[in-house]
Amino acid sequence: MSKIIIGRYIPGNSIIYKMDPRGKIIATFLFIVIIFLANNWLSYLFLSFFTLLAVGATKLKPKVFWDGVKPLIWLILFTSVLQLFFTTGGKVYWHWGIFNISEYGIQNSIFIFIRFVMIILISTVLTLTTTSLEIADGMEWLLRPLGYLKVPVAQIALVMSIALRFVPTLLDQAVRIMNAQRARGADFNSGGLIKRIHAIIPILIPLFISSLTIAIDLATAMEARGYREGAKRTRYRVLRWSKYDWDWVNLGYFALLTLILLLTRTY
Repeated sequence: MSKIIIGRYIPGNSIIYKMDPRGKIIATFLFIVIIFLANNWLSYLFLSFFTLLAVGATKLKPKVFWDGVKPLIWLILFTSVLQLFFTTGGKVYWHWGIFNISEYGIQNSIFIFIRFVMIILISTVLTLTTTSLEIADGMEWLLRPLGYLKVPVAQIALVMSIALRFVPTLLDQAVRIMNAQRARGADFNSGGLIKRIHAIIPILIPLFISSLTIAIDLATAMEARGYREGAKRTRYRVLRWSKYDWDWVNLGYFALLTLILLLTRTY
């Protein structure tokens, strides 16, 4: 659990770090949308190249990204196996009742696996190279048009910022509680699935109390600093577009990538 990197920021100085958070959020969203246009090996080859290019541009160790994929690998494999046994079409290699392994089933299961891995990697690039405050500011800017519809954009951005900031904090707290209980004789690794679930349940109460304490302290600190809901605030950090954003995140680039995927769909 201590290796989960969701919401964690690793300092760096590569091109990705110098991009405006709004540009990185837009790039991540566009990539996740156009990835569903891929339907064959050639299109997935182009997307994999783009993903590896983005990962390499961060100049972070590959192990960091593997730590982001590893906690979800079993969920990805489970989804891929469902596609393998329940997708029909093409040559049938094995059949038993409602289960079958076919040519299309194998192909779709591999595509689903690659698709999930690429989405996680691109999302990890965003969270590793962008602080939670920058992500919240970027999302608030992108959601600003909803303010004309009386949507509380500032409050939504604040909730997102707090959530992203305290995900790693709560994970670290859970690890400390587990280590404390291990020192008292608790065993979280032996036995079957039911036994492991029962062993984890005692962690929830102290973790809930700890998170509640953190929330109360945070609310007190915000009130002491003069935070008022709905009040207009000035900003210490002002978002500004730079040349790095237009080199990496321009509509023409993604339009070209989308065109390539559309052309390769008939390959």
